[in-house]
Amino acid sequence: MAAREVFLVFLRLGLTSFGGPVAHLGFFRHELVERRRWLSESGYADVVALAQFLPGPTSSQVGMTLGLLRGGWPGLLAAWLGFTLPSALLMFAFALGITRLGNVTDAGWLLGLKVAAAAVVAQAVAGMWGSLVGTDRLRVALALGVAAALLLLPGAGAQVLALALCTLIGWRLLPPGERGTGHLPRVPVSQPVATVLLLTCGLGLFTLPLLAPLAPEWALLNATFRAGALVFGGGHVVLPLLEAGFVPQFLPHETFVAGYGAANALPGPLFTFASYLGAAQRTLPAWQGAIIATLGVFLPGALLISGALPFWARFAALPAARSALAGLNAGVVGLLLAALYTPVFTSSIHSPTEAALALLAYAALTAGRWPAWAVVGACVALGAVLL
Repeated sequence: MAAREVFLVFLRLGLTSFGGPVAHLGFFRHELVERRRWLSESGYADVVALAQFLPGPTSSQVGMTLGLLRGGWPGLLAAWLGFTLPSALLMFAFALGITRLGNVTDAGWLLGLKVAAAAVVAQAVAGMWGSLVGTDRLRVALALGVAAALLLLPGAGAQVLALALCTLIGWRLLPPGERGTGHLPRVPVSQPVATVLLLTCGLGLFTLPLLAPLAPEWALLNATFRAGALVFGGGHVVLPLLEAGFVPQFLPHETFVAGYGAANALPGPLFTFASYLGAAQRTLPAWQGAIIATLGVFLPGALLISGALPFWARFAALPAARSALAGLNAGVVGLLLAALYTPVFTSSIHSPTEAALALLAYAALTAGRWPAWAVVGACVALGAVLL
């Protein structure tokens, strides 16, 4: 059954994908594009580009889309559950006081995980550069220009503007033949259903604030739904919105910060920080709060990506859109190149030993063709000993 296959694949990714959303995209590409060939390189790039344009948890939205394309609506649910469940359960346990991680910031095994994430992202950037940028001078200029611009002007707004400019330049200056032939597989969502999904997301933004004063359940759902619907860039960008929704209404600032420290040591999406916040609040039972908060923070992203996908696929199929997507995909590679430096490289490589370990991990992924989970395991073991 397709949904079972999707769940098992994403469960393994949820247990091993450390390093944040950019690293997750590298893990997805290695496992689902290179190894399993669920879709083409250009099709994967189109999915990533759409997720970059939409608010919500970028890597989770890419995962949901891959599950949807592979197994329909059950596949979308299976992908989200598999990728989210491990970290959500660990964050729930931490909120209950079962887990005692303490300060793991300088733990050797965690430093090894960060090094492994850097190697995985580097492999993803190199592979996507070869297939989506190549040696074409204009696309090379777009990719490097986006990377330089985002290093100087970081932020979600600059990302969206840079990708929009790349799309415009590609449309005007790149011929349609420049884009690869790989399109998205058939999207199992009709345009009327997609329209309803998008309207549902908008309706939630307007109605939940009105319902929030009526009961703590509605207030908790409103706080997490709004954070998931309004954040561009995913990952750490969601923290200010969650803090505004939870502190001090549901919990003190110290409790908020403690959960954030634990979330950075776990695999899977950082948005499961909401699972911790839902369990740590004292207005509702911990299990009820965790479920509401987890569903609330991920639901907008699911509605937006599944609602936009049919229109995006139709746009990508137009001959006139191929050149625009060629420019957009070059810009996405530049965005990932900038992210390879910060936050991936700057947060993981601080010594010659870490740099050497990262090079060995990259060699194992590329020349040795080791699976990503094996490289992660080796880096954890070596990090515990050497770092």
